[in-house]
Amino acid sequence: MNIKNQLTKTKTHLLHKIMLFVLLFSASVNAQIQRTEPPFWYAGMHNPELQIMFYGKNIAQNEVSVSNNIAIKNVQKTENPNYVFVTIDTKNIPASELLFTFKNKNKVAFTKKYSLKQRRENSASRKSFDASDMMYLLMPDRFANGNTKNDSHPSVTEKEDRTLSGGRHGGDIEGIVKNLDYLQELGVTALWSTPMCEDNDKTYSYHTYGQSDVYKIDPRYGTNEDYVRLSAELKKRNMKLVKDYVTNHWGAEHWMYKDLPTYDWVHQFPGYSQSNYRMTTQFDTNASAIDAKNCMDGWFVPSMPDLNQSNPLVLNYITQNAIWWIEYADLDGFRVDTYSYNDKAGISKWTKAITDEYPNFNIVGEVWMHDQAQMSYWQKDSPISAIQSYNSYLPSVMDFTLHDAFGSVFNEDKASWNDGMIKVYDNFTNDFLYANTDNLLTFVENHDTGRFNHIYKNDLKKYKMAMTILATVRGIPQLYYGSEIGMSGDKGKGDGDIRQDFPGGWQGDQNNAFTKEGRTQQQNEYFDFTSKIFQWRKTNEAVHFGKMTHYIPENNIYVYFRYTKNKTVMVIINNNNEKQTLKTDRFKENIGDFKTAKEVMTDATFNLTNEISIEGKSALVLELN
Repeated sequence: MNIKNQLTKTKTHLLHKIMLFVLLFSASVNAQIQRTEPPFWYAGMHNPELQIMFYGKNIAQNEVSVSNNIAIKNVQKTENPNYVFVTIDTKNIPASELLFTFKNKNKVAFTKKYSLKQRRENSASRKSFDASDMMYLLMPDRFANGNTKNDSHPSVTEKEDRTLSGGRHGGDIEGIVKNLDYLQELGVTALWSTPMCEDNDKTYSYHTYGQSDVYKIDPRYGTNEDYVRLSAELKKRNMKLVKDYVTNHWGAEHWMYKDLPTYDWVHQFPGYSQSNYRMTTQFDTNASAIDAKNCMDGWFVPSMPDLNQSNPLVLNYITQNAIWWIEYADLDGFRVDTYSYNDKAGISKWTKAITDEYPNFNIVGEVWMHDQAQMSYWQKDSPISAIQSYNSYLPSVMDFTLHDAFGSVFNEDKASWNDGMIKVYDNFTNDFLYANTDNLLTFVENHDTGRFNHIYKNDLKKYKMAMTILATVRGIPQLYYGSEIGMSGDKGKGDGDIRQDFPGGWQGDQNNAFTKEGRTQQQNEYFDFTSKIFQWRKTNEAVHFGKMTHYIPENNIYVYFRYTKNKTVMVIINNNNEKQTLKTDRFKENIGDFKTAKEVMTDATFNLTNEISIEGKSALVLELN
């Protein structure tokens, strides 16, 4: 018995030693490697080179090797000993588990497993958003609160406080998922959400443009897995997910900004210098060097360190991060924030690297300018940028000049040389400047602009005119959340007022605009019109990729046609307060042999042989037959 007891004690003691060794070894590894980014990768990528960043205390003092006979092409160490960047060649390497070994003085210090995962079938040829889509823009914090348990989170600083217009209100991914049927009923086919990666700013973090971890969904929105589920739920409804990607800057709370890999990871002067926001200096042949530098390298605001895309390590980091999200979350497109503030050469390489991996992948850039030639400069294969032998490779830009016209035209009841519908007409006269007018994002408002229904004092007639134009002109129409129920907001009171909570998204909301029964009469009038015209839009190829012929507005009436070989649509916008009658012989080149037309909103039949009457402040969308 004594021998047995002794043996048992010995075994127990030995087991405790083994467990202690395992714990100490694990702690040692964790102490050495605090972060690995990308956290995993995918086999069979077009670009087989993968640069993995390992981060940990004095990790650069180690030498690195990898298993599976994989070639290490480069090991780059920087002035910060806490980083090492390891580039490997994954060509012809199947999905598998790799093992990185870190040695110090020829002794193994620790190892790190790394996964190469299998890609989804046909991942490289994924379809993206285009002119057949209607894109819906929402701010997740302000759309719907589907999970009250994550309103605040211990890992991030700012807590939920719905009484603050600039505070966190609790909207999340679950709230979006629960209301996808509402979006589908509205006619939405692509969803653009403002950024969802973690933003740990102490205040005003709800917009999430000051990101603190670009591999992690903000816990107040949910988890990475929740984001993947959102993508999957959208695809069940034949809808697409567009990620808002920020290449220009991070937030000051980003973990890497607190321990920079290199001094020039962000632009320093030294320290902070604000952008002059004069984007014209990017191509102005007369611009001074200092002005161009301050635009491109200056920080957007003090809380957003400006990333240096001319640093190859930075450029590769954000390129791989973007590709990782496409693969991981099965994304269908990007909208890129502040695109024209980036380093010109760097952002061109970033964009091309993504479209090389995914030839059909669409990316729309925010180029907030007020001149078509200047906006065209940033679109792929632009005839304007070709003058300077520059190509951004950016497929799409946002049509800010059309937005500018939307902001005033419907209050201009009396036409003049420069006022009235001529503003909308003139926007399209400059389409020759663009490489691809079908790939322009059109909109009447977004999360940074004045709200249409505030500008026009909730005049439903003017809203209908705007939505008719948005649904029928060239490009990809984008709707901002709440427009479709008449939501307003005064930008003069601050951004919080144009980013109000969607009614019905929170428990206890007295007005639930997500359902017909819960909407007010006015909200239903807005919603029913918006839903009907965008549901119709899905069915007519002419307003997707058809050609356009328009006629100089007369008496503040704008007439244009969209047509393909099989379909012809005639659109009439009467910006007068009074009823007007048009003779149809002026439009003979487009009407041709058509005799009648059906109005898509009312199903009324119009005779095209002589004249058409239209009520004041209204629109007609006629399918010719």
